[in-house]
Parts: sequence; structure tokens; C-alpha cells
Amino acid sequence: MEYQNPQPSQGLQQRAAPVPVPGRTVISETAVAKVAGIAARSVPGVYSLGSVPSRALGAIRDAVGSSDHAAGVRAEVGETQVAVDISLVASYGTPLHSLANQVRAAVYRAVEELVGLQVIEVNVEITDVYIPPPVKPAVSGPADVSGSAGREALL
Repeated sequence: MEYQNPQPSQGLQQRAAPVPVPGRTVISETAVAKVAGIAARSVPGVYSLGSVPSRALGAIRDAVGSSDHAAGVRAEVGETQVAVDISLVASYGTPLHSLANQVRAAVYRAVEELVGLQVIEVNVEITDVYIPPPVKPAVSGPADVSGSAGREALL
């Protein structure tokens, strides 16, 4: 008798499950923090990660062409579980509780899918709110440097 697969074929893309090979895998806190930081930055409404001093250090790092994806993120990694703490700056106008929940969900997804560890908690601290500087109106005509013409018109 011929064996028939009860599941429909999904083409040549099917892969066999990986065969477990003896050995030990260690995933560092830095690696987990980077994955969590990238996930948190991807959430709309997150202006930056970190507190004011760490953002100042980040600005210096950016100026020299380097970046720290783990800035503002701390991870505690166990053998099978991880806890993540994130401090961030929100963009003005973003509902803060909603933002924290979206960051939490993004970090849970990314760490569990990419790192393969169970996330037991993601703590979010919103340290500041970024308010963009006011937009300066464009001058349509030639600018009066002395300002005297404007005063004379008022007299």
C-alpha cells in the first residue's frame, strides 16, 4: 500500500525540523538588549531611547558615525527567560500608556521570535517627552535689517 501525506504539499519550500545537536548556547544580555532596542525604536511615537545623559552620549556616538542599539535598554538573561527594562523619550502628542503597551508588545514579539527566550516582563519608563521646536515662517520679501521701516509705518 502506498503512503499518502494527509497535508497538502507546500512546494519545495518545506524544510525538515532541525536535528538537535549536543552543545550549549549562550545569548548575552547585550544581544538581547540590541534586539529589544531595535524593536522599541520601530514603534511610532518613540522619539529616542535612554535618559537625558545617555542621549547626550548617544549624540556624541552618532557624530562619530557609531550607534548603540542597546542604549536605554537593560536585559537580564537567564537560561530560558529574560526580563527587559526600557527607558524612552516619547514624541509629543502620543498617548503615553498606549505607547508603553505598543513598545512592550513589540519587544515581547522580537525577543521571543529572534532570541528564542521566554519574556517574563518588559518594564517601560518614559523619561521625557520630545517637543519639536516651532517652525519658523518663511520670509516672502526682502528682510529689513534695521527694522526702522516697520516702526515708521506704525507712526
